[in-house]
Parts: sequence; structure tokens; C-alpha cells
Amino acid sequence: MTMKSGISKIIEPFALAHVRLIVGDAKGTVLPDMTVLVGAHGRIERVSPSFDTPVPDEYHYLDGTGKYAMPGLINAHTHLFSQGRPLNPKMATPKGQRIIAAMVHSPFGRPYVNAMAKASIRTLLESGVTTIRTLGDIGYEAVTLRDEIAANEMAGPRVLASGPLLAIPDGHGAPLIALESETPQEARLHTRMNIEHGVNAIKIAATGGVTDSQVLGEAGFPQMTIEQMRAICDEAHNAGIIVAAPAQGAVGVRRALQAGVDTIEHGSRLDDELIELFTHNPNALRGHSALVPTLSAGFPLCAFGRDVTGITEIQAENSKLVVDGMIAGARAAHDAGIPVGVGTDTAMTFVTQYNTWRELALLVKFAGFTPAEAIHAATAVNARILNVCASTGSLEDGKVADMVVLDANPLESLAALARPALVIAAGHPVWHPHAKRFDDIDRLLDEAMERT
Repeated sequence: MTMKSGISKIIEPFALAHVRLIVGDAKGTVLPDMTVLVGAHGRIERVSPSFDTPVPDEYHYLDGTGKYAMPGLINAHTHLFSQGRPLNPKMATPKGQRIIAAMVHSPFGRPYVNAMAKASIRTLLESGVTTIRTLGDIGYEAVTLRDEIAANEMAGPRVLASGPLLAIPDGHGAPLIALESETPQEARLHTRMNIEHGVNAIKIAATGGVTDSQVLGEAGFPQMTIEQMRAICDEAHNAGIIVAAPAQGAVGVRRALQAGVDTIEHGSRLDDELIELFTHNPNALRGHSALVPTLSAGFPLCAFGRDVTGITEIQAENSKLVVDGMIAGARAAHDAGIPVGVGTDTAMTFVTQYNTWRELALLVKFAGFTPAEAIHAATAVNARILNVCASTGSLEDGKVADMVVLDANPLESLAALARPALVIAAGHPVWHPHAKRFDDIDRLLDEAMERT
């Protein structure tokens, strides 16, 4: 395959010819010797067998012989404020977060936040991710980047940006990446504030989390009331925006679903009542809800000792309380036919911006997915969950050209997704993608997967 260097900012019509096409369905269909035509508008004009696809003279010709092409990956749970090195537990306290919040919102801190977010976006793109949803931003930096990408001012994935998440005072994520509300009225006003700033995603901290927990049992313990969450969901749904909620206990999951949350992040063990609420949720925007397990965030906390992760003893014990439930919930949702999406919780401890493919491997190892089902979850299923399936999630005539070209078949080894040969986002090729990696983290994660 002939490729140039650098990132193309101007779309040149091209043909990706003689490539093996991974459809991205749950069956793992692979079509041999296919050609994909992409026009100057960045959309797919034709996908058909190479022998039946004439390539116009003005189209740049890419020989895909021996390569595999598939829809671009979608990561439905990202943060852009860090690269995935272990977080400092001293800074995860409410006091520590207030110190950091004051710094990052200062005239000196804002350029750093913007630069880190931009670097994270670039890393996600170069790792084959062509759509992301941020779920907890320091400010509205992801909104700005989304608009710059849409205006072709920079290369990047499609972005659904949440802005700051919505939490109770000193709740999960507060105050660093959260707006704090004590009442349903305040929660509604903060939702409106986010929407006025241009967000197209909303996140609620329904329960306590692990990485900023300060007492045993805090992770998964309900924080927001159903009334607060219902006010947020109503406001977001009126604007056509889906709502995500991290919930790591059965009670918290149930309350979030009853309030109308559209995607549950992390999750818990599921009983028949919860499965029914996922499947038929009258308060959700589309009448049902989905699960995004983010096993990538839980796995390292249990796979390694505190000497490696740097988390506190309380955080380690809390992770033990919730991670088994996350895994069990992912498997139960898969078995019950609940839509299960792919999100990694990037920026958390050992959750790098470039390792989206590892979430697929974890779903296969722990949640009963086949490799084909995991790829389907990271493409077509995620596109439906995020309500962007009209534009992306599959390689079809008329859809936006979001795709990844690989040297090997990911259906045989998902690790083939780790180093794409070519990434195309909205028709913009990223030639020779090369995400900056942390070899020490990757080595530890590889070893942990082998011994588990």
C-alpha cells in the first residue's frame, strides 16, 4: 500500500482497492477483494467487489492487497485530561481536587488542559478510534475541539462532548470535572448550562466511584437522588441528548435507569428486574438503555498490587467490591441481548488513550463475547447506542468514511487492532499512524491478561 507521510487536512478522493473487508457484524463476515470509493466530501460512494468497481482517474489509488479494512472504532467513554499513567491518590480527595481545579482553571492552567485534550484526541485517532464520547471534562475544551474537527481545522475523531459531569457536592468527580448540585432545580440548571455551552452528551455521577473514594463502600453507593437525575434526563432528552451515568451497584443502577438514564457506565450484577429495566425503560430517550462496562478501568485495579497502581488501601478494597459485579453485569447483559457498548474510561489508572482494542479483548476473556461480537460492539452497536448510526459504525454507501486498515485479521487476534496501518476519519487519511505508547504499562497489561 502506497502511503504519504503526515496527516492530510484536505480530502482527496481515493479508492482503497483489493482489500479484505471486515463487515463488523456479529457473525464476523469478511468479504474478499473489495474496493471502497471515497469522495471529496468524505463519504463512501461505493463498496463493491474490485472486479466490478472502476476507479475514476482523478481518485488517488491505494492498493490494499493483503490488508484488512473495517469500520473505525468507537470509544463511548473517554476523558481527555490525562494519558493513563497512575493517578495520584492524594489529589483524588475533595481537597486535592479543589487545588487542581483552581490550577487548571487559572490563566496558566487552561492552556495546559487544552494541550492535553488535543494530544489525547490525536492519540485516540492514531490508534484507530474515529468517534469518541467524552464523559467528564474539566471545562468545555472537548466542545471546542469537536467544532475545530468538524470545521476541518484539525484532524480528529467525531466527538460527542459532555463538558463537566453533574454530581452532588463532593460527589464522584467533584469538583475537578463536575458541576455540583444539591437539588433537582440546581441539577436542571447545570444541565441547561452545559447545553448552552454546546455539549452533545451529558453525564451524571449516580454513585460513588473507585478512584476518588475515601471510605470503604463508597464506590457504588448511591449519590444522586432519582429526582435529581430525572430533572437532568428530562432537560437533556428535550434537547435530544442521551445521558450516561456511572453506576457500580445494583441499587444505583436501578435508580439511574428509573430516572431515565440511557447508558449505564461500569455496571453491576444484573437481576431480572434490572434486565427488564434495561430492555424496556419508558423514561429513557429511546425507550431502552444500554450498558458500557469499561472493564479496562476495573481490570488493572484488581490485576496489580497497590505498589504498581498507586491507589490507596481503601480504593483497592472498593475496587474488589465492584469489579466482579462489572464483569458479571457485562456477561449477563450480553446473554440477555441488552446492547453492550465499548468504552474504556481513558485517562484513568493504566487506561491509556491508545488501548481501546484491549476493551474488546477483555469482553472476550471475561464477558462471553466472540471476537466478532466485540468488534461489532465497538462499531455498529456503539454507533446505535450513541445515536450516530446514520453516519458511521459500518462501511456502506453514503456513510461517512470512518475506517481502519490493518496488516492482519483482528478476528483471529484482536491485537491486530493495536497498530493500524492506516486510519481514515471522515474521509481524512492519517498516514502512518503512530500513537505514543507506554511500554511499561503495555507489558504489565499483557502479562496480566496471560496469567488471568
